[in-house]
Amino acid sequence: MTQAVIMAGGKGTRLRAVTGDELPKPMVPVAGKPLLLRQIECLREQGVDDIVLIVGYLGEKIRDYFRDGAELGLRIRYIEETTPLGTAGALSLLPPLLTGEDFFLVFGDLLFDVDLERMLRFHREKGAEATLFVHPNSHPFDSDLVLCGEDGRVLGFDSKHNVRDSWYANCVNAGLYVLDRSVCGRVPANTKTDLEKELLSGMIASGAAVYGYRSPEYVKDVGTVERIAAATEELSAGLVAGRNLRRKQKAVFLDRDGTVNRKNGLVWREEQLELEPCAAEAVRLINRSGYLAVLATNQPVVARGLCSMEDVENIHRKLETLLGREGAYLDAVLFCPHHPDKGYPEENPAYKIPCHCRKPDIGMLRSAAERFNIDLSASWVVGDTTVDIQTGVNAGAHTALVLTGDAGRDGKYPAAEPELVCGDLLQAVKKITGTEA
Repeated sequence: MTQAVIMAGGKGTRLRAVTGDELPKPMVPVAGKPLLLRQIECLREQGVDDIVLIVGYLGEKIRDYFRDGAELGLRIRYIEETTPLGTAGALSLLPPLLTGEDFFLVFGDLLFDVDLERMLRFHREKGAEATLFVHPNSHPFDSDLVLCGEDGRVLGFDSKHNVRDSWYANCVNAGLYVLDRSVCGRVPANTKTDLEKELLSGMIASGAAVYGYRSPEYVKDVGTVERIAAATEELSAGLVAGRNLRRKQKAVFLDRDGTVNRKNGLVWREEQLELEPCAAEAVRLINRSGYLAVLATNQPVVARGLCSMEDVENIHRKLETLLGREGAYLDAVLFCPHHPDKGYPEENPAYKIPCHCRKPDIGMLRSAAERFNIDLSASWVVGDTTVDIQTGVNAGAHTALVLTGDAGRDGKYPAAEPELVCGDLLQAVKKITGTEA
């Protein structure tokens, strides 16, 4: 396992009610334990035994607490900022302390529990110079967004201060990175530097390999009193450790048309997409449970020549935007653009092929299961057609039919019996998550 560097120099102005200006921000207690200790323990448990702490404000209190790290079974060394160097300036001081070709960089206000080996493997397989941990959140409308290509390459950043006049993917930078040691050489010595706005944006502009590693694991900024309270509850409920991808996950696989959004025929234009009235509340419930929310939908509109792949992706950006406005998010969006039947003049022959992703085949579910370590037998498939129910049966998952959209009247797999029949998605999710009154 590689090294970790923790940016532990924060003052924590918004936490003054807790710190009383007597503790540096990373030492704020979360469920009775200093946040920085939680970070170090999480790193140590996964084999990181060499940590560099970048300290500043009240840095002596961090030194006095952790010393050289021997009592925790690892080595801790320090870089002290005598003047604030921003979120990246201190990286110029790191090279003499680095022992390998890459290292984790962690912001000191994060509570996290992540499969670090999986993230590091992604970084190295991509040949990345910098990898950002990215994820959806419940408030993308006031968050800085990361713009990623299909392969995960970061194309740029969309500031929360920008006027957003188009639909956007819910993809947010969490503050956890893997960096190649060469990145340190891009930072001017002893110069205040912003990691995202200057260093990473400059790397992207120069064509450097910067990637986003998307994961549903728990990484949250706990830099306010309210966020600490929420994190304490989530720790107690087991949601923090439970989301680590070293542990088996369970998901609610959601059909799209007729389940999450209204059935407006074949939806191939963005204006046709309208959420079911209960959809955002239902997805919020999934987000707060131990389940992942994964959209898995057949979209033969591409094969039929009605629209392009980019059009479908834009419709999904609209879906993510609308859900995000109501505090809900999807952990992943998967769709099959294929259709096996040929012979129509307007069709797109590139997508008129047999495949394993089109439901009721389970290629999309298997892909998500591999990506997020999902136990399909502990998961649910929810949809408005017998195709969805047969998909769940084929995957060995639990099934729920909703009486919106086609309401099971498609008749394609009449022998497919759902375990639950519910009026709409919200009722189904309440039953699945055990939150039904």
